[in-house]
Amino acid sequence: MIVGVGIDVVDVARFVKTIERAPGLRDKLFTAQERDLPPASLAARFAAKEAIAKALGAPGTMSWQDATVLRVVGGQPEVQIRGTVAARAAELGIDRFHLSISHDAGIASAIAVAERDPA
Repeated sequence: MIVGVGIDVVDVARFVKTIERAPGLRDKLFTAQERDLPPASLAARFAAKEAIAKALGAPGTMSWQDATVLRVVGGQPEVQIRGTVAARAAELGIDRFHLSISHDAGIASAIAVAERDPA
């Protein structure tokens, strides 16, 4: 059963300028596993985290560090959640996310679907 859907779009060049202007944002927004990715991939992960937050109802109490978006060679990206994100997902009964991310022509986008088993 689908509990929530989120979508986000990021202008890659604008995102890169923001990260360059405020380098501490890289550490605030991304986990150690994500930080060294190319700029377009970072923008796509930022879009994915925004989409996940929207699928969870966008509570302002969640930490960016509590979600890691992983690339799976030959498969869909995966999200690992913990802390505040896992707590919100548990509150809603969500046991899995479906995630699609893309970046092309200067735009990064992501869609997240939050799902729980029907009971």
